[in-house]
Amino acid sequence: MGQMSAIAEPLRAGRIRRDGFAYCPDDLCRRAGDLATLAHKVAEANERLGALAPELVDALHAGGNFGMWIPRAQGGLELPPTDSLRLIEDVSYADGSTGWVLMAAALSTGTGAAYLEPEISDRYFGGTRFPVIAGQGGPMGKAVATEGGYLLSGYWTYGSGVKHADYTHSGALVFEADGKPRLDAKGVQQTRIFVAPCSQFEFIDNWDVMGLRATGSIDYKGEGIFVPEGATHITDCTTPRQGGTLFYLGIRGLSSLGHTGFTLGLGRRLLDEIATIAQSKVNRLGRLGDSESFLEKYGSAEAKLRAARALAYETWADIEATLERGERLGKRQWTMLRLALNHVTWTTAEISNTVFYAGGGNALRAGALQRCFRDMHGATQHLTSSVAVLQDCGRELSGATPNKVWGFSRLVDPD
Repeated sequence: MGQMSAIAEPLRAGRIRRDGFAYCPDDLCRRAGDLATLAHKVAEANERLGALAPELVDALHAGGNFGMWIPRAQGGLELPPTDSLRLIEDVSYADGSTGWVLMAAALSTGTGAAYLEPEISDRYFGGTRFPVIAGQGGPMGKAVATEGGYLLSGYWTYGSGVKHADYTHSGALVFEADGKPRLDAKGVQQTRIFVAPCSQFEFIDNWDVMGLRATGSIDYKGEGIFVPEGATHITDCTTPRQGGTLFYLGIRGLSSLGHTGFTLGLGRRLLDEIATIAQSKVNRLGRLGDSESFLEKYGSAEAKLRAARALAYETWADIEATLERGERLGKRQWTMLRLALNHVTWTTAEISNTVFYAGGGNALRAGALQRCFRDMHGATQHLTSSVAVLQDCGRELSGATPNKVWGFSRLVDPD
């Protein structure tokens, strides 16, 4: 399928999984509820394991969740943005690490299915169960062009969810066979994503972190791995070989969508956890729910989270309508999806601090409140929510840099 067929495919056409089951948003949320029950049940065990429990991974597969952004032509759901937000939000509410693995793996798996050469993509996705693709898309590797493909070498850190993967999604700078950097049409060195079997890499089990402990986002490395041309795509690809207009979002857009849903789910869980404590727990100072200071802070936190959520859904509903028309996103929409994520992230981080302080000794002990606090502060360290991105949003919204356009992560000169 080329670009013309992608434009012609409605974003909300019937979604049929390869076993013939048709999904609708309400049914998907019901199934997400079943998954969330299991994720909540095994959350503490996941942290001790440093990865998701096998039964939880099986449930993610059984519900078609890893296929949420796989093209319908390949049996995936190809979920529109607002449905995607709901799904990731629900799963992340149950357990942050499960939500993180879902959105990270769905991103790498879906873009692999959409952007790789159809012959290779169909081979990877032709089994009875979708493969999981995960890893690090930052250009930490070096790829040297050779006959029929590339020789890939590198050391990749923070491979999000890679412990659960069948194939790696690895970013690298591209060099010609003579060692010179391969330049794109604008004279910038090309970066590509390489999808290769996990069996060809060495994995370093070094995931000793404060938050997101169960994501299994370990480092990995490889040397001289041959990757066929068709198993690669440029990093900022937004034209699918298979699939519809959802894939106009590219890695950057889908990443922002996933992180937004993750953070919203975690924020809601934090407020619900402290509300339960406020209603039921009594300490030397009395019941937390009788404290006027706490009630004032809780009311403010509720307003902030609900306002941030409203901004996120408004932003993505507007983007969804654009994709429904078969149109590309405008510069302001690219600004807003970044701004919404940044705002949701730092608003929820602030809320997590409020909840932690209010929780007292309850926040110190192992449990959902402590886990959500740690997971949220782990999420703030991601590039997508950096101060630099917020500054560039301010530049575009204020009109300070009218001639700049969005690159992969920052505003850049068009040339």
